[in-house]
Amino acid sequence: MTEYSADVVVLGGGSGGYAAALRLAELGKDVVLVEKDKLGGTCLHRGCIPTKALLHAAEVADAARGAAEIGVQATFTGVDPARVRSYREGIVAKKFKGLEGLISTRGIRVVAGEGSLEAGPAVRVGDDLYRASDVILATGSYTRTLPGLEIGGRVLSSEQALDLDVVPERVVVLGGGVIGVEFASVWRSFGVEVTIVEALPHLLPAEDVASSKALERAFRKRGITFHLGKRFSSITETAASVTVSLDDGTTLDADYVLVAVGRGPATAGLGFEEAGVRLERGFVQTDERLRTTVPHVWAVGDIVAGLQLAHRGFAQGIFVAEEIAGLAPVLVPDIDVPRVAYSHPEVASVGLTEAQAQERFGADGIRAYEYNLAGNGRSEIIGTSGIVKIVRRVDGPVVGAHLVGDRVGELITEAQLAIGWEAHPEDIAPFIHAHPTQSEALGEAFLALAGKPLHAL
Repeated sequence: MTEYSADVVVLGGGSGGYAAALRLAELGKDVVLVEKDKLGGTCLHRGCIPTKALLHAAEVADAARGAAEIGVQATFTGVDPARVRSYREGIVAKKFKGLEGLISTRGIRVVAGEGSLEAGPAVRVGDDLYRASDVILATGSYTRTLPGLEIGGRVLSSEQALDLDVVPERVVVLGGGVIGVEFASVWRSFGVEVTIVEALPHLLPAEDVASSKALERAFRKRGITFHLGKRFSSITETAASVTVSLDDGTTLDADYVLVAVGRGPATAGLGFEEAGVRLERGFVQTDERLRTTVPHVWAVGDIVAGLQLAHRGFAQGIFVAEEIAGLAPVLVPDIDVPRVAYSHPEVASVGLTEAQAQERFGADGIRAYEYNLAGNGRSEIIGTSGIVKIVRRVDGPVVGAHLVGDRVGELITEAQLAIGWEAHPEDIAPFIHAHPTQSEALGEAFLALAGKPLHAL
């Protein structure tokens, strides 16, 4: 056995882990980064980046299919899965190479192998032990499935769906959360018959109900069907197809089933509990400063209960790095982290839903305004419908923003700034939004809540 020492050892090279390592290196720390697979983790290789490449291919397919409506002579003849895959893999490879270069330039030592936590604190990789003043746990997440439902054959996880080398005719998606609606959107754009099964009453059930209903309307218009408030009962698979049975007796036939019921924390078998780190339902328990129950051991990203988003991991990794360096950083709470589903149309939000705001401040203590994108010139030009809904406290700041429509994910940062800085609509109303842009829709909602609507009643 060989022992090594460093200022900090980071266990996991995904979004939270490599962000922590980069910031620590900037702050002059000697960093060891342990990763069993590839730097970038799920987000870069099997999640955020490749799925958004697929969604862009889907957007191009829709544009080609509807080109004649705007006077452009184009013909949609189908999708070439092999070339789509090549396009997607090319983007991932370029981003991966860039990340490897960045890590190398910062002088971060990368150790390839599966690490486990030991007392000290330290991380063991094979026969080698890496001791440090601090250890950051950033081991990410794995794809969940349903009890009695095994992934394999015609039952796919999101990772296997990415690698599917055919465009199926029919697909059933189990789960109407972000992963489910994004894959449903891609497949429908590729010409697939898609049915979503969601156990809760709405698609994207964590979103404001106005956003969920707007997405449901758009999906119905696109020909995507869904069964809400229904649960999976069983699956029967043959060599050529699969039949999904629901708890109400409904049966659905398809070529494939996608299991999209969320992701679990990757903490099992890594020595966390043996080293004294407390887990609850598999998630690492931390305080508000992301300290675990073991001194000088920290946790970031998907293994910390809350939103499982790459940009939350980035923020937490940077936070812990600065905390270790004694900079007393400010941690953004989960409620102020922007959320985007990159379906067609997109759904973006930050802050409280109207229901959450009513629960916190009382029904008479809040006011909500909903602006329809039908009144926005840029949205009309690009052919999208949707809403912008802003929630404010009466005579107080903006506390929630909820957007539905193509490309609205690019608008959510302005809303996050308004909420994070506790701005009142009256504070924002004087600022000018360029015309014609979709950002005007946010401006219109702020104007209306400030009592001076322009293109709205």
